[in-house]
Amino acid sequence: MSLRSNVARICSSVRRYSSDARAIIRERNQNVNAFVSINENLPSSSTEDPTLHGKTVAVKDNISTSSMPTTCSSAMLENFTSPFDATVVKLLQDAGADIVGKTNCDEFGMGSLNVYSVHGPVINPFRIDERRSAGGSSGGSAAAVAAGMCDSALATDTGGSIRLPASYCGVVGLKPSYGLISRWGVVSYADSLDCVGVMAKTVPEVKRVFDILNVHDEQDPTSVSTQMRRNTRHIVDQISHSWSKDPKSLSGLTVGVPQEYFPRELSPSISHSVRQVIQHLQHLGAKVVPVSLPSTSYALSAYYVLASAEASSNLARYDGIQYGLRVPPPPGSDLTKTSNLYAHTRSKGFGSEVKKRILLGTYALTADAFDNYFLQAQKVRQLIRQDFDRVFRYPNLLIRLHQNHHVDSGSELLSLSESHHGQIDVLIHPSAIQTAPPLNANANAESSSESNGEEQDKDKDQKDRDLDSYVQDVLTVPASLAGLPAMSVPVPVSLSHKNHTEQRERDKGIDGWPVGVSVVGQWGCDEVVMRIGQVISEL
Repeated sequence: MSLRSNVARICSSVRRYSSDARAIIRERNQNVNAFVSINENLPSSSTEDPTLHGKTVAVKDNISTSSMPTTCSSAMLENFTSPFDATVVKLLQDAGADIVGKTNCDEFGMGSLNVYSVHGPVINPFRIDERRSAGGSSGGSAAAVAAGMCDSALATDTGGSIRLPASYCGVVGLKPSYGLISRWGVVSYADSLDCVGVMAKTVPEVKRVFDILNVHDEQDPTSVSTQMRRNTRHIVDQISHSWSKDPKSLSGLTVGVPQEYFPRELSPSISHSVRQVIQHLQHLGAKVVPVSLPSTSYALSAYYVLASAEASSNLARYDGIQYGLRVPPPPGSDLTKTSNLYAHTRSKGFGSEVKKRILLGTYALTADAFDNYFLQAQKVRQLIRQDFDRVFRYPNLLIRLHQNHHVDSGSELLSLSESHHGQIDVLIHPSAIQTAPPLNANANAESSSESNGEEQDKDKDQKDRDLDSYVQDVLTVPASLAGLPAMSVPVPVSLSHKNHTEQRERDKGIDGWPVGVSVVGQWGCDEVVMRIGQVISEL
């Protein structure tokens, strides 16, 4: 058979596979609501890089695509289609990936349960009949992977929006080091926190996509330079050389367990599962050390001040004039006031959660509140970075770059490492304080009753549920504030159900739903994080 015939046969197989993938998405999506649009354009067979040839990839709906709408799950952008592809989308297409569709998310990435979406909530596919949350804001990407509708998915993480859904849905989710993956073409929520990450069923699949995206992008001013990437390579090599050469041994690795990441609200069954993982890492030769990150308790408050402040600025562009939804002012309005021109569009286009965060962020930036809220939150963020930097064995090169301390050689890096007093290679902690919560308490978040006859106790219950949704990110926010790589990996079933009977007698929290454990590394040590994640998945 000629080469031309072989190529034609392979291309035909890929097109048939792509068509089958879309049929599977349509069938399964009816019960999950993970996808909001499906790409009818089959992938090109002319790509030179075959790395992702035949692989199906979903893209979160806040990442620009020219072939499909980019709505951010908001009425404000309901009919908007970007004239260009985001850098990450183009890189995947150049590598031969089949971009199958756009996934549901919380509006503009604001939420932890994927219920603040104009497209409706995402149903966790683990047990559809129980109607539980897929997590947010990247619940659609996590559910699409978990339901087998794609091989991997792009998502964004601002304060836990990849790791939380990954934990709830039982998939692998990586939030990379800040600045490694381009954000050009990603609709901004909070620029200093937003990261594009990858979700898949296995760590190797995540790494395969990450390696494609981990390149410098001149169009993104926050993208880390090629030289900085080389410097981090030295750190990764040093950590790898300190380990045992036996791939099944972790001798030489030091794992830190932060005591603040086991709060009172943590489900006992999750605590038990994570401790099982830590014990098995010890059996493989890892040294486990308890550590303290004392500023953790302030992280959540600081995060919501900073993220909301940045969101209020970023979302000011949606004014009903340049693009997106436009609601004309009613007849007789005073059009000499710009507020009258914008207000109707923004009131109609934004959902309740987005409005709430815009108001919070705008207040935090006012002259009266700036010093007491925004500046204090920035100081807390710096303390959190220092906490991490104190326990890790190697210095944070990104912080040194921001301080105009350049490291230009391996010898300089070695000198910095030797003067650093930390001893931890990676941190291990639970990804979430509970398993996937039921949707019935939150699914109607956008359409809550405003009846005057509503009872006070119902109002209190609703406020408690709203507060609970903010607390979901309590374990994921610190790594986001510090810009560190973090990966949520499902606890293997053999570990999460070990001693199942005895544990059930101790607590009634075991429900058989997925439990995620997070691995956090120093900035730039994404490969180390993924290697430990792979070890955990094989336990």
